[in-house]
Amino acid sequence: MIEFDYRPPDVPLKVIHQDDQVIVVDKPAGLLSVPGKLAGRADSLESRLRAAFWDALLVHRLDCDTSGVMIFARTKIAQGFLGQEFEQRRAKKSYVARVAGVVADDRGRIDLPIGSDWLNRPKQMVDTVNGRSAVTDWEVVGRGDGETRVRLYPQTGRSHQLRVHMLELGHPILGDQIYSADAARFDRLMLHAETLALHHPGTKAWVEYRAQCPF
Repeated sequence: MIEFDYRPPDVPLKVIHQDDQVIVVDKPAGLLSVPGKLAGRADSLESRLRAAFWDALLVHRLDCDTSGVMIFARTKIAQGFLGQEFEQRRAKKSYVARVAGVVADDRGRIDLPIGSDWLNRPKQMVDTVNGRSAVTDWEVVGRGDGETRVRLYPQTGRSHQLRVHMLELGHPILGDQIYSADAARFDRLMLHAETLALHHPGTKAWVEYRAQCPF
């Protein structure tokens, strides 16, 4: 079991969009999506949002160390509708990441099943025997001194999927305290959920929400 020192950031709630059906927020890195089960982990994006909007309902999650777009519902009907957008893979997400090393190719697809590394929880790992299907498309945005900026398009939603897949590609995400050996050089995980596109539960129109990458 990997120890988890929870120090949530003291930053204001950042609402990207709100209407009578949804609230879209920009989650800061280092804040849990939902309250943890252990002592000292009650602070979360969900609890902060509900303090400002009593009717906010959880739809999906982001890793604690990942920043970016999260959508909440404001009615049970909207929550169910949005849940199906994710479950049926109609929702489309893109992430920005800085990864170690210079990635040679310009784009590609990683198709490797992922399962829990039970001896080193919360780690996940590629598991070709018991793992669940996981697919990530990626493209290079820019190359720098010993690192590469990439945009990631997860086609599935496995826990730690992008972090494990980039590690398997040989280019771990910088600042990753679980999967990268040089995490101490960075003040956060260099992974940000930049866009989320799906059908709006009220209008049924295709909408896209964006949170500017902070790194």
